Amino acid sequence: MEAVIRIASTMSKWMTSIAKVVLTFMILLTVADVILRSFRRPIVGTYELVGFAGAVVMGFSIPFTSWVKGHIFVDLLILKLPQKVTKIVDVLTRCLGMGLFLILGWNLIGLGAVLHKAGEVSSTLEIPFYPLVYGLGICCFIECLVLFCDILKAFGGKYE
Repeated sequence: MEAVIRIASTMSKWMTSIAKVVLTFMILLTVADVILRSFRRPIVGTYELVGFAGAVVMGFSIPFTSWVKGHIFVDLLILKLPQKVTKIVDVLTRCLGMGLFLILGWNLIGLGAVLHKAGEVSSTLEIPFYPLVYGLGICCFIECLVLFCDILKAFGGKYE
């Protein structure tokens, strides 16, 4: 159990590090493009690159945000329930989340295969879409692992 939790923690931290680097790239690219536009020399493909980068930042930051419980959590009703019931509700919501992210990840991997086979690329820079879609699918599977670890922590007595 501890090994699975350690793997999920390491993977989510690694993924958020990638998201941080890509976000920094996004900011620098946008600033450079705005400055160069004033000299009538815009960076070609900035819109596409920022779109791709935004998808990476969003997808790669989900597991770590979930790991540290950084999402908005409306628990007004849950706070009134006994701790045992709260734990059961949390486990049920984690199971539903795992189901959602499994379906999403599976479909993203399938879409990536279709895009790869079709040779679909972006319009200006002709960057293939499929690596990004595969990456987002993997992010969904890692989010499932994080949610599974939340369930393990709930049963292991280490639930936060």
